[in-house]
Amino acid sequence: MMKEKKKHTWRHKDLLGIENLSEEDLVLILDQATGFKEVLARPIPKVPTLRGKTIVTLFCEPSTRTRASFDLAAKRLSADTLNIAASSSSFLKGESLKDTARNLEAMKIDMIIMRHECAGAPHFLAGEVNAAVINAGDGFHEHPTQALLDIYTIREKLGKFKGVKVSIIGDIAHSRVARSNILALSKLGAEVTVCGPKTLIPAEMEKMGVRVVYGLKDALEGADVINVLRIQLERQKKALFPSTREYINLFGITKEKLDRHAKEDVVIMHPGPVNRGVEITQEVADSRYSVILDQVTNGVAVRMAVLFLMGHNKNLEQKEVPTKLHN
Repeated sequence: MMKEKKKHTWRHKDLLGIENLSEEDLVLILDQATGFKEVLARPIPKVPTLRGKTIVTLFCEPSTRTRASFDLAAKRLSADTLNIAASSSSFLKGESLKDTARNLEAMKIDMIIMRHECAGAPHFLAGEVNAAVINAGDGFHEHPTQALLDIYTIREKLGKFKGVKVSIIGDIAHSRVARSNILALSKLGAEVTVCGPKTLIPAEMEKMGVRVVYGLKDALEGADVINVLRIQLERQKKALFPSTREYINLFGITKEKLDRHAKEDVVIMHPGPVNRGVEITQEVADSRYSVILDQVTNGVAVRMAVLFLMGHNKNLEQKEVPTKLHN
């Protein structure tokens, strides 16, 4: 008699990045999210699975979609939530991150969802507290739940990852979304291409196992999915391309370019916020190609899955030592 395959379980105290997750971890989250998406379609989209748990959102950078998505996900799971913004916290009075975390933990919280401008800040926090820590974006490093909702959307639309060709176009150098997506897609067997101006693509990018091209035509041809990134002018220390008009001409996604070079059933994604008329035209953002609003809906389901798995982790009290942060 054949042995029944052992069911994979979640064993991480924290969710600090895609880098530390296995393919089985990723699939577990996606499968769990499918169940929660069904919950969201109910007349009363709420379940009591995290009743009695307290979740803190600690955002030291501006955020609308990610913060609202996590907050709604927690409420849909019946958790108690506490929102803290750096602009209204003791950070302004000079309190350290370590002291802030320990004060929060003294209030008997269960999870901290953190966004910070410094790469590695959630990793530091995870080493200081017993509460579970979820990285909601740290500097240029990672944004794991954005990648998770992106791959969920790809699986929902295409039904597979093996052999799927994904082109990520735009500001790769300043994008934590790009890094997390590349890591997730590579673990799942997708073929990733990155495209953008040379000044916006990090040196030695190929070491991440991706194909690098500098012409939009090469990125569009044969792609099953096109993930368009925002130009992050606020993160750039100096001008890295001549003008916005030139960027639009060379790398902006338009219907004309898609009709000329892309597959008829190509899927267009964008993590938001969308600069309409810059990296993507309004016509494309609202077209049949676009799954941008699907990504937003899926983001709630995926974050519900993450919160559920971490909230029911029997190993939660066993502090997981974060791996060394790679540059």
